[in-house]
Amino acid sequence: MIVKELSFENFRNLENNTVFPSDGINVIYGDNAQGKTNILECLWLFTGNRSFRGAKENELIKFDNAFSKIHLKFEAREREQEIRLMIKGGNRFIELNGISKRYISEIIGSFCCVVFSPNHLTLIKNGPDERRRFIDAAICQIKPSYSSILSDYKTIITSRNALLKDIKEHSELMDMLDIWDEKLAVQGALVARERIAYIKNFSKYCSEFYTGISKGSEKIEISYKLSFGDEVTEDTSKLKAMLSDKLIKAQQSDIYQGYTGYGPHRDDLVVTIDSKNARNFASQGQQRSAVLAMKLAEASVLKAESGEQPVILLDDVLSELDYKRQDYLLNELSDKQVFITCCESEIMTKLKEGNKALFYINSGRVTPTEIE
Repeated sequence: MIVKELSFENFRNLENNTVFPSDGINVIYGDNAQGKTNILECLWLFTGNRSFRGAKENELIKFDNAFSKIHLKFEAREREQEIRLMIKGGNRFIELNGISKRYISEIIGSFCCVVFSPNHLTLIKNGPDERRRFIDAAICQIKPSYSSILSDYKTIITSRNALLKDIKEHSELMDMLDIWDEKLAVQGALVARERIAYIKNFSKYCSEFYTGISKGSEKIEISYKLSFGDEVTEDTSKLKAMLSDKLIKAQQSDIYQGYTGYGPHRDDLVVTIDSKNARNFASQGQQRSAVLAMKLAEASVLKAESGEQPVILLDDVLSELDYKRQDYLLNELSDKQVFITCCESEIMTKLKEGNKALFYINSGRVTPTEIE
């Protein structure tokens, strides 16, 4: 996918404008609080998702205005397409290729992005919840049916946990636990299988990108850790058997605690750099590099599955990276369309010749700049 033209009217602090990006690397630079991230947020909204910054609809409209309009022309599936989006009265009104859509979800998959922001460093820094959400969201992009599998699993977990609490007061409900254990084992095996299959491909791409970012000086490894067994397999029947065995053995402890202690909701994604756990031992630069590699790997899996290269959005990505890591992002990803924001005015000296564009932003005004 290639962004050909981006227009915005009354969006955040951005001055009304139309931007024509390069097919390769696009660098947006300027001081803090000038509107750099707003451009990436604007692009992200065309995926049909909410703001990656967690903003409410009315926060996307410039102060003292009743509406905001954004317009995207892009190339996908070998033809030019366009999306128009208006934000007004707390709602979003959408058109895809001139046809009005009732629900924003109807455009999901038409335009695809992968975004990195400093908030995504929690993938490494925080607990396993963040990493499970990352995997699940990535799988849903390439396999929409997975969202149903995941939803059913969560419903079963909620019901089983409620039963565990009730059993403390009503022991006659104990017979019901075996029924829910069976349902949980079946659905949990499906969730685990999809995650394991995804990580199998994802980890290869992640390793390649991290090697490029670190110029081969470090090695990253990504592995899936089951909470209910040591054999990480794509065999659904084996996963079901392992989970069923754990659930049966843990019934009394689960009743005592009042929640389910084993299952995909307790699994984790383990990230190591040079065989050391990245959460505990990696530097800030290494952690940032690891999350970048994970985001780029996510994009590669999406391309492999859909045939379309998603647009890469990298917000405030260069800070805490040494020169060689910055060089990789600025000059070695030109086979993809990338939008990078940064504060450094000297960025021009780091850009090598190629398919690139540079934009300066000040008080919301976006100005194309010549690359020296």
